[in-house]
Amino acid sequence: MLSLESIDVFYGKIHALKEVSLIVDEGEIVTLIGANGAGKTSLLRTISGLVRAKNGVIRFRGEDITRRRAEEIVAMGISHVPEGRRIFANLTVKENLEMGAFLRKEKAGVQEDLERVFALFPRLKERLRQAAGTLSGGEQQMLAIGRALMARPKLLLLDEPSMGLAPVLVQTIFSIIREINEQKTTILLIEQNAHMALSVAHRAYVIETGRIVLSGTSEELRQSEKVRAAYLGG
Repeated sequence: MLSLESIDVFYGKIHALKEVSLIVDEGEIVTLIGANGAGKTSLLRTISGLVRAKNGVIRFRGEDITRRRAEEIVAMGISHVPEGRRIFANLTVKENLEMGAFLRKEKAGVQEDLERVFALFPRLKERLRQAAGTLSGGEQQMLAIGRALMARPKLLLLDEPSMGLAPVLVQTIFSIIREINEQKTTILLIEQNAHMALSVAHRAYVIETGRIVLSGTSEELRQSEKVRAAYLGG
C-alpha cells in the first residue's frame, strides 16, 4: 500500500532522514520505534505532505505522492493523527469530528462513519457538545483518532498515541488500534512504548539518527538483543 524509497529530508543543514526505505502492506499494522529525535515524526510528516523530501520517492497504492499537497494526500486516503493530538480546542467534539470529514461530500457515508467513531469511543458521544479543549488527555487522543477516521482513510498514520496517558488508558487506546485494523484500516504507528507497539504490530522498523537500522516481524524484533537492550529494558 505504501512504499518509501531512499527518502532524504533536511531541515536547513540538518539531515533528518537519511535514505529511508520502508514498506507497509495492505491490512498491516507496521510500527516504527526509535529514540526521541531519531526522525520518526519527520517521517510521518513527509508521508502526509507537511514536509518535502529532498530525494527519494513515496508511493501510495502505486501512485507517486512525493510532491503532492497535504490536502490531496488526505483525499487519496491517508489520515495523520499528529503527535500532541492537535485538536481544535475551541470547537466542540462534534465540530472537530466534522472537520475530519471536510473533504467528503456524501452525507450518508459521513453519518455512518460518525456512528463508527461513537462505537469505538462512546465517551465522545457523551461529550458531543463539549469544547474539545476541556476534555481529558485520553479523551483528546480519542478525538484526534476519531477525527482522522472521519476522512475514511485507507492508511492511518499514528504519532505517539499513548503519550502522556495513564497506563489504563494506554491499554484502551491500543485495544482500539487493534480494532481499527480489524475493520480493514492499514496503520503505520510511531510509538515510544516499544512493548505496546510490538504487541500490536505485524512488522516493525527501528530508526536511529534518521536511518533505518533494523526491520523484521514484531516477534523477531522482540527477540533482538539490540532492541531488547535499547528499547525493551533488558
